[in-house]
Amino acid sequence: MQSKTFSRTNSSAATLTKNRTEESITPSSGMCVTCVDGCIGMCEIGKSAYRGHEVIYPQPFGVITTAAEKFYPVDYSHFNIMGTAVGAHGIEADSDKAIFPNVSLEAVFGHDRGIKFRYPWIIPGIGSTDVAKNNWDGLAIGSAIAGTGLTIGENVAGMDPESVIKKGRVVDTVDLKRRVRLYQDHQRDGYGAIIVQANVEDTRLGAQEYAIQELGVQIVELKWGQGAKNIGGEVKVRNLKKAQMLHERGYVVLPNPMDPLVIKAFERGAFKEFERHSRVGMVEEGSFGKRVEELRKAGAKYVFLKTGAYRPADLARAIKFASKFKLDLLTVDGAGGGTGMSPWRMMNEWGIPPVELHSLLYQYASMLAAKKEHLPALAVASGFTFEDAIFKGLALGAPFVKLVGMARSPIAAVMVGKTLGRTIEENQVPVYVERFGNTKDEIFVTAAELRRELGDDEFEKLPTGAIGLYTYYERLAQGLRQIMCGARKFSLEHISRDDLVALTPEAARVSGIEYVMDADREEVEKILKS
Repeated sequence: MQSKTFSRTNSSAATLTKNRTEESITPSSGMCVTCVDGCIGMCEIGKSAYRGHEVIYPQPFGVITTAAEKFYPVDYSHFNIMGTAVGAHGIEADSDKAIFPNVSLEAVFGHDRGIKFRYPWIIPGIGSTDVAKNNWDGLAIGSAIAGTGLTIGENVAGMDPESVIKKGRVVDTVDLKRRVRLYQDHQRDGYGAIIVQANVEDTRLGAQEYAIQELGVQIVELKWGQGAKNIGGEVKVRNLKKAQMLHERGYVVLPNPMDPLVIKAFERGAFKEFERHSRVGMVEEGSFGKRVEELRKAGAKYVFLKTGAYRPADLARAIKFASKFKLDLLTVDGAGGGTGMSPWRMMNEWGIPPVELHSLLYQYASMLAAKKEHLPALAVASGFTFEDAIFKGLALGAPFVKLVGMARSPIAAVMVGKTLGRTIEENQVPVYVERFGNTKDEIFVTAAELRRELGDDEFEKLPTGAIGLYTYYERLAQGLRQIMCGARKFSLEHISRDDLVALTPEAARVSGIEYVMDADREEVEKILKS
């Protein structure tokens, strides 16, 4: 960690760049202390001298997910979870009953409490990027059999070359239909949900109406950005005809794929990728309310909103609009995360960091609750990966936060599961893994459970990416149950803010969580004076 700056500039694995003098770097600029004539340009400045705007984005595109490497002054590691030796909440205070396998992780929410998840987390938006499309089997099937939520992100219908669009509206799709059906076909006992998100272009194309009326989707989500960037979504396109198709469908495509000079430059290899950009939305209360009503009239049973790390006034608008128009879930995504090709410097340097943003969310929710105004279920997202952070996210926002959003870590679990499946088929299981065995049943610790629950035929059809995600979720679930048991909280509604302490005065000031040396002060005095 750099001691004098929070940001790392001018070199990163994300942009495939590095400094020549790796041990001697000017903190303010990130440049080598001695920049010499004759260097081939390994740093971000040097690479920008010959690849220009391409270096704005993380690379190699299509096979990676990315997140910021900036150090924030306060983060979730600055809090610790409190345990106790006394009592139990949500179960009888009996040592034979208050055991961690008896902790319930079921989350129920929605205006009619009709949405139920086995676990309190959701994947809050995996869209049209290659890394999402190439791993969708694992994401959809794994989420469905685990009984958790999965959101189909923006631009999926618009990016699909096989989508049928008539008079500017989607009437049939291949990719979106496949993504929805993969989840629906593997959903068990009504747990979990598939959600279809929309941005400006999706709304113009009528993608959500199509999903509701033709694919049986019950939940749709409006999108006000994400924690990775404050502009619309981007992808790279390596095919000229597809770039031209997207231009014709109304996307911003750079450089202009219809320009004869651009076409010639592409064909001779001067550049190899077009950029497709989405537009930024223009939020206004009247049009927002109108859109919510349109979706409900189209048949949506539940309406969600996702917002990103915008300024505090925008967060206030998000929760107020979600309250006024009686939405079912509001997801708030803190700065620094992403799954696509968000501009790298933007991902590092814009927006409100997670602890600060989620603390503001709690403050605003408390204000509305005090006025007895409607509050949707809340979800927080940004960099959550393991059970300790999941507990902290739920506790920091208790009692309003019902879910934690995760994207990069589930994708990682799917990719590892998929890779292991390939090595099993090729009889080339890595030595690191081979110590557990050479088959699915030996390598994946949940295989026996899944085989018993699904039957041999269904189990054999599961892609190993899905098994990887299911197994990762199983680990999170057991770990979270253990943490909750230690806090003596045996169901989610009992998690509270006093289950945390802040380890620094600054973390306490930002969050409103008690500083560790002040925790339980009144109770301590009563005990010692008794």
